[in-house]
Amino acid sequence: MNRVLLFLVLVLALAGCRGGSGGEEGAVTIVSANTDIVFSEYEHDFGPVAAGEKVSYTFTFENKGPDDLIIASANTTCGCTVPRFDSRPVKAGEKGNLEVVFDTSGRQGKQSKTVSVHSNAKVPVVLLKITADVISSK
Repeated sequence: MNRVLLFLVLVLALAGCRGGSGGEEGAVTIVSANTDIVFSEYEHDFGPVAAGEKVSYTFTFENKGPDDLIIASANTTCGCTVPRFDSRPVKAGEKGNLEVVFDTSGRQGKQSKTVSVHSNAKVPVVLLKITADVISSK
């Protein structure tokens, strides 16, 4: 019971902090679900990328549970990385996408960024990682 209560408090707090995290604008109501979010991969390496370039990658996921899956937010470790997702519920057995755009401006060398995906799944936070080797044009 305490875990469910803690989960609901966490989800409500995160839903209140949606600003700049991608998805549709407006309030999101999350209820505890009996579902799992499974990504086809959890890391993506862009390899060598020219400094100043914006690169993107779309992570795909599937709702592997019987209830609707709702992504409440996606937060990044840096303002240079922007996640975009559809906040509509993903029905059981359906797939969804989460795009991550990385702006290499002002970056150089090996880069590693993390996206925290918060949902109503049994495991409420999933970490995705992108990496790149930003090559200076000078």
